[in-house]
Amino acid sequence: MTVAELIIKALEVEGVKYVFGVPGEETEDLLFALEQSSIIFVPTRHEQGAAFIADVYGRTTGKAGVCLATLGPGATNLITGIADAYLDKAPVVAITAQASSVRVHKESHQVLDILNMLKPITKWNASIQNPLAASEIVRKAFKMAQSEKPGPTHIELPEDVAAEVTSLPALVSGGVRRSAPDHKAIQVAMELLGQAQAPIILAGNGAIRKRASKHIREFVAQTDIPVISTFMGKGAIDDRDPHSLYTIGVPGRDYQMCALERADLVLAIGYDIGEYDPAKWNPTGDKQIIHIDFDPAEVYEYYQPKVEVIADISASMWELNRQVAEKQLKFHPTWFANLRETIESDFRAYRMKPGEAFTVPGSLHIIREYMRPGDMMLSDVGSHKMWIGRNFPVYEANSTFISNGLATMGIALPGGIGAKLAHPERRVVAAMGDGGFLMNVQEIETAKRMGLGYPIIVFNDNDYGLIRWKQTSSTGKTFGTSISNPDFVKLAESFGIEGHSPKTLDELDATLKRVIEGQVLSIVEIAIDPRVNFELTQKLNQNICERFEFPELSSKGEPS
Repeated sequence: MTVAELIIKALEVEGVKYVFGVPGEETEDLLFALEQSSIIFVPTRHEQGAAFIADVYGRTTGKAGVCLATLGPGATNLITGIADAYLDKAPVVAITAQASSVRVHKESHQVLDILNMLKPITKWNASIQNPLAASEIVRKAFKMAQSEKPGPTHIELPEDVAAEVTSLPALVSGGVRRSAPDHKAIQVAMELLGQAQAPIILAGNGAIRKRASKHIREFVAQTDIPVISTFMGKGAIDDRDPHSLYTIGVPGRDYQMCALERADLVLAIGYDIGEYDPAKWNPTGDKQIIHIDFDPAEVYEYYQPKVEVIADISASMWELNRQVAEKQLKFHPTWFANLRETIESDFRAYRMKPGEAFTVPGSLHIIREYMRPGDMMLSDVGSHKMWIGRNFPVYEANSTFISNGLATMGIALPGGIGAKLAHPERRVVAAMGDGGFLMNVQEIETAKRMGLGYPIIVFNDNDYGLIRWKQTSSTGKTFGTSISNPDFVKLAESFGIEGHSPKTLDELDATLKRVIEGQVLSIVEIAIDPRVNFELTQKLNQNICERFEFPELSSKGEPS
């Protein structure tokens, strides 16, 4: 058995079903080993697409997605996707080739220092320089990628080492029990809760992983504490639950900021400060915070928790649930109920009427109608992301994926492939702007070749709309954002898929119903009016929190 064959055998032991990548000369041994394995190799049209597919596959399954590239430009093309997985906490194992060891010490064709290039954006990476290390390196790469907090790892395989013969077996993975919370930290958290009048939960990326959402929902049902999620924490609580105050993340003082300002205690659960800057919701730095996460809190003057409960989040919430039940700790929902009603009224105001120009938030009402609770929305990055984060209700954990750590344009279209392969039984919608769409449009061919069906929604304003929105909001002018586009219907037809560009509300509704419910691989262009973006900015600049008079609360959190 060669080292390349051993690596593929190790991937099988790890339960890998797919490897996504672009073939290269130096990956020849790996590719022929894949041919003889149970693993399906999916050739993509760009290495970035392969990394994004692995990224989304990893996020939705919790098992590392695997991407493969050759040396040099193949490896550099993976970088953006790997970096996205790093900041969005997605388990990915990237495998790259390298030149034979007899020439890497000198200037040579396509030879780059891949290990050092990927070091800042991976949890761990290593080069297999000796066949005796191959099994351990593969097992460690998967263990590190899938351990909390998950992220990408990288394996480099020199061409000559790949062809060497070895008799080593693949290592068998074992279960890992994650740590339980410290009882003293739990006790301090309970004391802080007992002193609070109006606590609130801020749910982040970690709140939707590893059963955490289940225990958070039980905690909320017991205590009547409201929940605000970050863009990446959407689904930690069902947005149909009256305790949900939806999502924070849009620039400006949105309605959720009113609740955070009123709250006297914030339970930050699975929250990374990179998701949304605490300086925006804790500008004085003195807010009472309980940090519940797998890792200690980042050191930051605007985020200084009173206590940090560092353990498996679901285990921490299980213990809090047990103690809350014993003490019958419960708060009164009156203080935030009116705010939730106002938020939902605001959402309803964006429903489109016949004859009106299409908007992103108006279109989202229709898209949500034809998606079931567990169906998956993939959001690209652009002005539409802000509306999906703000106005798109989510009902189940791991059903909406927004790139918000690195905030990477071009992820949603190939990401749809990863989502559909991971969960073929669910409906998938990939939503993007015209800017992000053309960054990885080539992966339509990959999806079609794989026989995968999902609609590709393109919100078209012939602009880098998010940049125009921000430029206009901050300076009153814009520069360098205008772009032009192909005929999207003809482009779809050139790929051999359906293309739609509805002109009326009835046409839009009928089209979206058909392609979402039928999971038709298709491009649906929605020509949008971006004025709604600037209107939102104007509304949020009017200090909407002054409209709310939160009730005075007693020591028990009840209206006095």
